[in-house]
Amino acid sequence: MLTFILRRLGATVLVLIVASFIVYTLSSIGTDPLADLKQSNAANREERIQQRIEQLNLDVPPVLRYFVWLGGAAKCLVLQCDLGISFSRSDQQVTAAVASAANSTIQLVTAATIIAIIVGLTVGILTALRQYSGFDYTVTFLTFIVYSLPIFWIAVLLKEFGAIQFNEFLADPQISPWVIVLTGLISGVVFMSMLGGTWRRRLITFGSAFVAGAGLLTILAVTDWFAHPTVGIIGIIITGVAAAIGTTAISTGLSNRRALLASFIVVAIWVAAWYPLQYLFFYVPEGWMLILMYLVAIGLGIAVGFIMGGDDKKQVARTAAIVSFITFLVIVVDRVLLVYPDYLQRIPQSGVIATIGSQTPGLRGDMWFQILDGFAHLILPTIALSLVSIAAYTRYARSSLLEVMNQDYVRTARAKGLTERTVIVRHAMRNALIPIATIVAFDIGALIGGAVITETIFAWKGMGSLFVDGLRRGDVNLVMGFFVVTGVLAVVFNLIADLMYSALDPRIRVS
Repeated sequence: MLTFILRRLGATVLVLIVASFIVYTLSSIGTDPLADLKQSNAANREERIQQRIEQLNLDVPPVLRYFVWLGGAAKCLVLQCDLGISFSRSDQQVTAAVASAANSTIQLVTAATIIAIIVGLTVGILTALRQYSGFDYTVTFLTFIVYSLPIFWIAVLLKEFGAIQFNEFLADPQISPWVIVLTGLISGVVFMSMLGGTWRRRLITFGSAFVAGAGLLTILAVTDWFAHPTVGIIGIIITGVAAAIGTTAISTGLSNRRALLASFIVVAIWVAAWYPLQYLFFYVPEGWMLILMYLVAIGLGIAVGFIMGGDDKKQVARTAAIVSFITFLVIVVDRVLLVYPDYLQRIPQSGVIATIGSQTPGLRGDMWFQILDGFAHLILPTIALSLVSIAAYTRYARSSLLEVMNQDYVRTARAKGLTERTVIVRHAMRNALIPIATIVAFDIGALIGGAVITETIFAWKGMGSLFVDGLRRGDVNLVMGFFVVTGVLAVVFNLIADLMYSALDPRIRVS
């Protein structure tokens, strides 16, 4: 495998050099970095023009100037990148501009990508298993509509209804009875369509989902939750138990009592630790300490899984680790919501859900304030990016799983008496994920390269806006900084996709 990786990296270096040469040459020929100075009426215009010519080596032909840039870019191999300066950003180093933009974009696309993959694959699998049902037809219809919608239109609708209208609701959160009834009806129809079965089973599912959906919204209305949001110990117990049951059902099956018991033990440990953690959280001022606590949560799940696993330690430990991570995440969310009342008093009167930028200017507060503020700014662009990706992943997952379900080895697995969960999760899904791995890998690289339209609408200063600014101002160094990041990411994620093939299918050898 090491030989394969080195050979691929050697070949892609040549591809990057050729591609960067083409991009640099075309950018240099097609743009004029002196355009803003030529239109200036300043008395020292000629002096500033001459200064920029010397600063950017504009008196050197573009072909030769490229090799000057390449010499600085080659220093990245020894972690001393020199990509030049950006005159459009007050002579800032391109490496600093790219680092800031990449950090902003990664914040934007990480949550969107994770949500899109999890929701898209889950819905795609459900539609494949419920092929030609009402649920399948409805999801197919909705995904085609969402996939065909322009992203700028989705973003504008989210601004209107997800921010402006919803902020007005949060100012006076009153839930009318007809909204509660409608929520219950929608919940009942969705779950009835997903689970299917006989009419008696469907009516039971509809009634249970109706009561659960309408009851939850009623509780939120009675407790005035939207004005004072919190999770609390009861919410942690409910979400922890639900995570334990759901994760165990997917990972090992509920028949594996050791995995289920280990998951419940992990939830019980975190419920017992909830009150002491409230004091500990006052002494967690840095993000790296919170990351360390996440690692402890995963380690706790693995330890409990190995203790309770018996002969199936690996699967039990994996299940308990996932449940531990989810439960601790809910505890962190509960801690963040504690600062919500103070946060409302510190932000402008525009509302909780922000529509522009990545943070509130001048906001002072500890890490929990910053997390809540970041979430308030992330929610709309994250939904905008996720919706289109979810629609795409749903279609890919459905078609890939349907193709695999008709293979001989799936019928053989069923003939051997394996449970349907084992056939789907361990046999069918593993091969169905192979074509999806390619799509996911390239999508992640493309998203980190910058969602230009989304960043523009939500005034998000990321990689997309950096690239547009570089082209508009003729700042070739800035354009090349964007190219270095996106080009390397394309190579890396392409390599990751190849390695994932061999991990998903043992018959594929990386050699």
